[in-house]
Amino acid sequence: MPVVICPDTSALSEQAAALVAGAIGANPKLVLGLAAGASPIGLYQALLRRQAEGLDVSGVTLFGLDDYFGLAEDHPGRLRASLQRHFLSGLDVSPANIHWPDVPPQSGIAAACAAYERSIALAGGIDLQILGIGANGHIAFNEPGSSLACRTRLVHLSAATRRANAASFAPGETPEAAITQGIGTILQSRRIVLLASGESKAAAIAGAVEGPLTAMLPASALQLHPEVTLFLDPAAASQLARRDDYDAEIALLRRHGLFV
Repeated sequence: MPVVICPDTSALSEQAAALVAGAIGANPKLVLGLAAGASPIGLYQALLRRQAEGLDVSGVTLFGLDDYFGLAEDHPGRLRASLQRHFLSGLDVSPANIHWPDVPPQSGIAAACAAYERSIALAGGIDLQILGIGANGHIAFNEPGSSLACRTRLVHLSAATRRANAASFAPGETPEAAITQGIGTILQSRRIVLLASGESKAAAIAGAVEGPLTAMLPASALQLHPEVTLFLDPAAASQLARRDDYDAEIALLRRHGLFV
């Protein structure tokens, strides 16, 4: 998988945005999967700037990757609310084209998860999925131990994930569960872009790229996908053993017009 090591988080966001914008330009009806969290915020802001410069996103269909379970619909800590604040409120996309992994009132959890899978399939599948990564190697909310074939479902969040998320919530309010696309769902995306910055992600990145395929590091499942690109800052890339080789590979691809 191409590993792009950028000088800093600003360059990371800009280079990832260039890839996503290029995909939208090539396919104006792109089905785009959205991750929340801090990692992709710069990417989303860069896409909004490109929209202001003429990028037409009106035909894009969006699918949220995950969200907390059990919070009120209007709770500001919901990942849906975060994406609305940082991205969707400024995006020229019809609300009808934005989909969320929700459990509507009077709908069973299993039925709602199955319906979300069907909605992705009815849209033709996800063309490009944006991902972050947890310090414990989770992608979406697929915690260590998740089946590499799992689908959209209700999950219990690990203690490590709850600690990482606690800053967004009042004491005692941090959610213990989430609805998430499964690893199997993510791997069906036609292309995947993963962003990571900071030293806290370095061990997970090294394991995902260079370690063995294991359910105990869910992001390692990305090794099974033929079209994954990682955008990293130097801190997130600091534990990669083959860092120089990744730089050389990206330089080669760029020389031959095979990478933006």
